[in-house]
Amino acid sequence: MRLTFLGTGSAMPTGERFQTGLLLESADSTLMIDCGSGALHGLAKTQTGYEGVETLLLTHHHLDHVSDLMPLMKARWLAGEETLTVVGPDGTRDLVEGLLDVHDYMRDRLDLTVREIGPASRDEPHHVAGFDVAAMETRHSMYCLAYRFEAPDEPGPITFSGDSEAFTDLVTFADGSAVFVHDCSFPDEVDVSNHPTPESLGRTLAEADAELGRVYLSHLYPHTVGKHEEMLQSLGAHYDGDVRMAQDGLTLDISD
Repeated sequence: MRLTFLGTGSAMPTGERFQTGLLLESADSTLMIDCGSGALHGLAKTQTGYEGVETLLLTHHHLDHVSDLMPLMKARWLAGEETLTVVGPDGTRDLVEGLLDVHDYMRDRLDLTVREIGPASRDEPHHVAGFDVAAMETRHSMYCLAYRFEAPDEPGPITFSGDSEAFTDLVTFADGSAVFVHDCSFPDEVDVSNHPTPESLGRTLAEADAELGRVYLSHLYPHTVGKHEEMLQSLGAHYDGDVRMAQDGLTLDISD
């Protein structure tokens, strides 16, 4: 599998990072996860482009995860593409319908499919765009799902926390992952709920009974600018695994 970070920022733009978006590819499948502001530009920079993404999977419905949904639809339509499938948690159908009520000229421009999903185990995962997708609810201010992705006959898995506080069940959900992308929005001095700080995430990673390949920190607010090394040191004081900062445009090829 191959993972590309389309956007690693947050609801407060920095000029350096687009809002949340990931591109996941296997030999036979392509999937976009979340579509925040700017993520479509990140997608356009890839070889796949928006022409090559037929399915969008949403973790939740906060603006910084969905605001490029309509631009994605319009870009595909203008490029001559005919379909788009949008998958997400409860309320995704209402979200899409509401956006189409506002931008009603986009109705019927694409053969649009909307599918709602909930938590699913590794043994009975959802099947989304050729990937086996387990899902669990996170701890956030809005209902949000974390996803664990596997592709037949390919190395992995890859797990994405969505937006969430750090808690051991979520780390256990990622057990065995080659890559675990986790929200780490603020440095330690910010008193925050619904997102973790490096210290809280480091303690949780250490306490959980999970084997992880590499952890990438994402969903970075402006408060983290200039503090990346400090954040990694704080996390590393508790967890001795391989942890790095995610960057827009970074592509990871997952191999054995």
